Amino acid sequence: MALTRPATEMPDTVRVPGQLDLSATSRVPFTRLVRVELRKARDTRAGFWLLVAILGLLVGVPGIAVIVTLVNSDPVLLDDFVGIAAYMMSFLLPFLAIMLVTSEWGQRTALVTFALEPRRSRIVWAKLVAALLLTVTNLVAALVIGVVYTAICELVQPDRTSWRLDGGNVAGFFVTAALAMLGGFAIATLIINTPASIVLFVVYRFVLPGVFAALASLSDTLAKIVPWVDFQGAQFDINDWTLSGAAAWAHLVVTGVIWLVVPLVVGMWRLVRVEVK
Repeated sequence: MALTRPATEMPDTVRVPGQLDLSATSRVPFTRLVRVELRKARDTRAGFWLLVAILGLLVGVPGIAVIVTLVNSDPVLLDDFVGIAAYMMSFLLPFLAIMLVTSEWGQRTALVTFALEPRRSRIVWAKLVAALLLTVTNLVAALVIGVVYTAICELVQPDRTSWRLDGGNVAGFFVTAALAMLGGFAIATLIINTPASIVLFVVYRFVLPGVFAALASLSDTLAKIVPWVDFQGAQFDINDWTLSGAAAWAHLVVTGVIWLVVPLVVGMWRLVRVEVK
């Protein structure tokens, strides 16, 4: 009679001697990831000097406007100083968003980043949230600088100084700056290369509007098509927080999908799947 060996239950997991068991380890909090990305924005030499340049423009350009205004004894509005500072912010802030994305590959830190947090989508969303927080921070700085310069003008010419600040204008400044930042972020996720992303963003932000305007002047047919593809032109009314009718909203939504949503979705999908070398 053959002897049968009693069946034994196999464990769910086989532990190798010396292997680290991380099954009970909690995942990294999303807020910590955002803090890390904010720190990366200033830890690199390029990021630090870009922040210095943004601060310099926020202080310097409105300061020149103050001098010119006081010399000419022109009327002073808080709205004007905040608008100048916010425009300077929107000019350089997208470059910071680009470097937030591309620095992982340009400085070869992507392997470490994705090893510490394997879920790449959380890293990408943390970078996006960090970029939006930087936009809010710079807008607050623009408001503070506007208040300081208006106070200086109040001391020199109190009868020609107004503290009027339109909430719609502030909202318009923030939305346009956020859209510019998201445009730079989307381009960076598509290309993952700092110089190429910056060049393409400059073309997208400053060259294409002129090209579209030239095309619109050629014929009435092109003039009807251009508003549906010119994203920068569709944002003009946002600065004053006024969109004139359903057609303006339609132009903004359609061009936003073409130039912002689609590149951002494709770029984030690519970042999640691109090979890390």
